[in-house]
Amino acid sequence: MSVQPPSTLPAATRVPDGLDDVADRLVAQLPETLAWLQDLVRIPSISVQPEHADDCRRSAERTAQRLRDAGLEDVRLLEVEGTHPYVTGSWLHAGADAPTVLLYAHHDVQPVGTPQRWHSPPFEPTERDGRLYGRGAADDKAGILAHVAAVRAWLDARGALPVNVKVVIEGEEEIGSPSLHDFLAAHGEELRADVIVLTDLTNWKVGWPGLTYALRGMADVYVTVRAMQQPVHSGMWGGVVPDAFTGMVRLLASLHDDTGAIAVAGFEDDVRPLGDDERARLTDLEGDGSDLADEFRAEARMVAGAEFVGDRRRTILERLWMRPTITPIGMDVPSVDAASNTLLAEVRTKLSCRLAPGQDPERTLTALRAHLEAHVPWGLEVEVGVGERNAAWVTEPGGPAWDAAVAAMTAAYGREPAAMGCGGSIPFVEPFSDAFGGAPCLLVGVEDPGSNAHGEDESLHLDDFAKACLTEAFLFAELAHRTR
Repeated sequence: MSVQPPSTLPAATRVPDGLDDVADRLVAQLPETLAWLQDLVRIPSISVQPEHADDCRRSAERTAQRLRDAGLEDVRLLEVEGTHPYVTGSWLHAGADAPTVLLYAHHDVQPVGTPQRWHSPPFEPTERDGRLYGRGAADDKAGILAHVAAVRAWLDARGALPVNVKVVIEGEEEIGSPSLHDFLAAHGEELRADVIVLTDLTNWKVGWPGLTYALRGMADVYVTVRAMQQPVHSGMWGGVVPDAFTGMVRLLASLHDDTGAIAVAGFEDDVRPLGDDERARLTDLEGDGSDLADEFRAEARMVAGAEFVGDRRRTILERLWMRPTITPIGMDVPSVDAASNTLLAEVRTKLSCRLAPGQDPERTLTALRAHLEAHVPWGLEVEVGVGERNAAWVTEPGGPAWDAAVAAMTAAYGREPAAMGCGGSIPFVEPFSDAFGGAPCLLVGVEDPGSNAHGEDESLHLDDFAKACLTEAFLFAELAHRTR
């Protein structure tokens, strides 16, 4: 179906002096930009599911075409063995004195979850009430098109960019970037840049941009509880022989106390304490907390009567951005419809851990393993395996690149951005920043809290998407001025 973008500049936008031609060109091209976004959303590039490997390659190839359409050069697919393709491109004619900016996004997406809970097909982009619905519409195919829109507007309006630009679009972010270090070893030098811009974050609210300075890390943990060599009849043996399912449930329950706070000894020992400035930033965003709590309930679609979980001594934003979590996200057991009257011999669960700034992943996971081994009930066997993991990332808000982003966002949205943390993880950030000698990373939003990324009915706010594209176009000029 046809999606209607803004036909003029958003009302709040105040175009910086001398950039009217770029802004006008970007807005004029928005219908085609959104058509390209819809085209990408239709490709089910679910990186975690092997049956979608060909779709991930199609998504990479379509992304490469859009980078070429924007005017980028040397566009190609890069990969190391066993990965979904990365896509890279560049435009390097701004001169040796101009900064080089690396633009990042990812083209892979999460599984759809429960299809019947979507109000429109996940891979058929649909517009409702000013939002574009579809898996990847926000996370993160909108991020790709924000890069495309900004580069294209400059090159079409002026034939040149004020900065040198390199682009890398990842194909395995949603599975923890397992090949990132191999990719960096093979191609890191050719992607070296002075500033990194990532369009894969959430704004504070619709119409109020966010600039993210902290990300939680993540780790995948696989837990197997084993009670027998094979399932047995629940009537003949139940009540005497322990089953793996009940053992797993009791083990999982031991991970948290009755408030939902983590109950694993040592797990939180090295969490970085908040400084006074950081606590003040959180307080400014939270106010008295009541309105924020109501907004969170509505945005998360919590059922009536559900309570917030976690350490009650800490505010909602501190728990969400600056504290760790342990969450079961999957379990290998028969479905209700396929269940038989048997005691299960073995059950496997996947835990998703979010790691707070300051935490060492290996030390933290050692504490979790020790807890699981000590708390498995009835002498059952427990096996713990660790998958992909990465540490949290944090930077101090400030510096020329940060100031450039604040100026660009303020112009595009009509208000200064909120300095935010993010409960999610982007494994790409720290390795690339470190590889480039600590290059500043600007984490800007294409989503809003109602986007429901990773959930059913994922969506993109179309007016804010236009502002995100304008932000990046203005950012090129600000970086050229402030970081030259």
